[in-house]
Amino acid sequence: MPKHRDADADGHSADDIRWMTEALELASHGRGKVEPNPPVGCVLVRDSVCIGKGFHQRFGGPHAEVEALSDCADAAGATAYVTLEPCCHHGKTPPCADALIRAGVARVIVSVVDPFEQVDGGGIKRLRAAGIEVITGVAKQAGEELLAAYLKRVRTGMPWVIAKWAMSLDGRIATKTGESKWITGPAARNAVHELRASADAIAVCMGSVVADNPLLTVRLPEFVRAQTDDGKTTNSASESRPLVRLVYSRRRLPDLNSQLVQTASETPTWLVAGPEISNADLAKLADHDVETWQCESADPVEMIRQSLLWLGSNDNPRGLAMTHLMVEGGSQLLGSFAAAGQIDEVHAFIAGKCIGGSLAPGPLGDPGIENLADATPLRISRMDSFNNDVRLIYRR
Repeated sequence: MPKHRDADADGHSADDIRWMTEALELASHGRGKVEPNPPVGCVLVRDSVCIGKGFHQRFGGPHAEVEALSDCADAAGATAYVTLEPCCHHGKTPPCADALIRAGVARVIVSVVDPFEQVDGGGIKRLRAAGIEVITGVAKQAGEELLAAYLKRVRTGMPWVIAKWAMSLDGRIATKTGESKWITGPAARNAVHELRASADAIAVCMGSVVADNPLLTVRLPEFVRAQTDDGKTTNSASESRPLVRLVYSRRRLPDLNSQLVQTASETPTWLVAGPEISNADLAKLADHDVETWQCESADPVEMIRQSLLWLGSNDNPRGLAMTHLMVEGGSQLLGSFAAAGQIDEVHAFIAGKCIGGSLAPGPLGDPGIENLADATPLRISRMDSFNNDVRLIYRR
C-alpha cells in the first residue's frame, strides 16, 4: 500500500498545482447550479496529458469525478485531481470514491478535505485502503475560497451571507428624501442580476418593500420564465432551486397588493416575522401563497441568527438547506446582519457621483459599533469597472 503522504503547503509540485488550478476553474462553473451540494471539479491526467475532465453541473446530477470518468476512455493508472474529497456515501448518486477505484486510477490529489459528517476523511480512507495514493491540501487556500459558502454551512448550519449595496462616492445609498433609483448605471445593475442568479435567496426589510415595492427577480435573457406542470412559473436556468424572495418583518407586514405578495404564487416568497405579529395577519399572507416563519425573539440580531439557522436547515419550505443568501437592504437590515457578525462577503457598487446631506443614509444602519477594533475585518477579493461605476468585492 502506498505510504501516507500529505504534502505541506510548500511541497506540492508545479504540475500538481497546475492541474488542480484547472480543476478549480472547472468547479467554479457549477456555482449557483449545484447547491446545496458543493461546486466540484475533476481533471484526469496520465503522462502529463489531460485525458478527461468534468464538473458537477446541477443538483442531483453526476458528480465531478463521474463526469470526468465519462469523458475518458480508460483512466487506469491516471491521476485524478479533485477539488473536494470524493464522497463515500450513497446520496442522490453512488459514492465517487468507489467509481475512482473501479476505474483503476493510481493517484488522487485532493484540494480540500470534506467536513460533511458523512464524508469527513472517509473517502480518502476508502481510496487508500484500495491501494491508491492520496495527497491532500494541494491549492488548499484557493479550494477553500471556492468552497467557502459550502464550508460555512456545513460547519455552522448557516448560509454564506453576501451584502450588496450601491452608493455614491461619499457613501450614501439614497438622498435625504429617500430617492435611490438609480445610483448606478445599467451595466452595474446587470451585474446585480447576475449575482442574484447565483444566490438561493434575496433578503430585504419591510422599509425597502414599502419604499420601492420591488419584484426582486432575476432579469437576464438566459433566465426566461417557463411554465411548469403545476401552472406556476420558474426560472428555466434554475428549475430545481428557484430564487426565493425573503422579507424580514419585525412588526408590519407587506401590503396584500404589493408586487411581492401578488406574484408569490409564481416566485417563492417567504417572510421572517417577529413574535409580535399575529397569527391572523400571517394567515392572510399565507392565503396569497407567502410562506411565513416566526422568530422567538424581536431583537434584530437574534432574528438574524435564528433565521440563518432555519434557512441553512432542511426544515425551510424548500426542504433543502440554503448556501448563499444575498442581502440587498435596507440599511437597518444590513446593520443588523453586521451586528450579528454575519456578513461574509460585500459587493459594494460605487457610482461616480456625490449626494451629500447629513440625513442621507449610508449602507449600514444601527446598531453600529463603538470601537474600530470591533469592526469585522474583510479583505479585498476583486474589483470590476462598469463604465463610470466600480464594484469592490470584499470577503471575510
